[in-house]
Amino acid sequence: MTWVTLASADVGTVTALGVGLTPMETRREVVLHLARRAEELGYGTFSVAEAWGWDVGVLLAEVAGVTERIGLGIGVMNTWGRSAGTIAMLAASLDAVSGGRFRLGLGAGSPALAEGLHDVPFDRPVEHLAAVTVQVRRLLRGERLEPTTGARGLRLGVPPCPDVALHLAALGPRSVRRAGELADGWDPFFVPVSGLGRLADGVREGAAHAGRDDRPVVCPAVPAAVADDPAVSRATAWWWVAFYLTAMGPLYPRTLRAHGLGAAVDEVVAARPTGRTTDVPEGAEVLLDELTIHGDATQGRAALERWRAAGAEEPAIVLPPGRPVDELDHILEALAPQPRNN
Repeated sequence: MTWVTLASADVGTVTALGVGLTPMETRREVVLHLARRAEELGYGTFSVAEAWGWDVGVLLAEVAGVTERIGLGIGVMNTWGRSAGTIAMLAASLDAVSGGRFRLGLGAGSPALAEGLHDVPFDRPVEHLAAVTVQVRRLLRGERLEPTTGARGLRLGVPPCPDVALHLAALGPRSVRRAGELADGWDPFFVPVSGLGRLADGVREGAAHAGRDDRPVVCPAVPAAVADDPAVSRATAWWWVAFYLTAMGPLYPRTLRAHGLGAAVDEVVAARPTGRTTDVPEGAEVLLDELTIHGDATQGRAALERWRAAGAEEPAIVLPPGRPVDELDHILEALAPQPRNN
């Protein structure tokens, strides 16, 4: 599928930019409002994630009903809670409901999700994600599943939808290379901007290893913390860093350590952060710039340009969950895609 950015013929092409929500944003009326507002402002895609909250298929079907043009995506869902067959059925259904605006984002998830919510072992996650991706792709093309049980595989009983773009969230070296081999897009989250290019090299290596003539589009999802009030922006940026490094398992700290930011991670952990505060340890300051888009509107746009310069082709800003609607609207308006003359 080709995503079409909204543009006016007399002003040039609009910069590709998406909007993402975390699974912690559970206010359905706010999700629908933000989707409509993102479309009005010319964003290219609107994605919601699935973890332990709402069923993402139902939620995106609602979003499809209140929008007309913006691309819709799952960004992302883990592969432990559904089989390849049910994932493919969900993707085909959402593509039909949205009029061909849908793209599917998959990720390996975490032990907490696999074992604590879906009651399945978190076993060989990279291999599991790759296998599910291959099977889903086959089904969406109208081909038969290839069961590991030896049974005769079935096809979906709906028209094939081979143009559904399939994106993978990957952070570790092996999973990044697999994304290069298998995906249409690579959607890393919470990676340092200084390390994006190095990670993207792994995507290119994977694509070359698979003999592909193309490669996945680089679509990092970047936490946003833009506000006119510096204290609000700083508190939100620090919340993103503190929460994901202390409450979301070992993956994100391990990734940052691999990029030479271990000392800053240690500062965050030692601070034992709780709640929202602007009191950021001096050694952790670097993480605000590496991981988030923060500051006022001008500073936020400059940060976005830094991500583009690092190799982001279709970045997405991720809105903080649970914040007042006017604060979220301000972020959307401050970072809205800007026309560029051809």
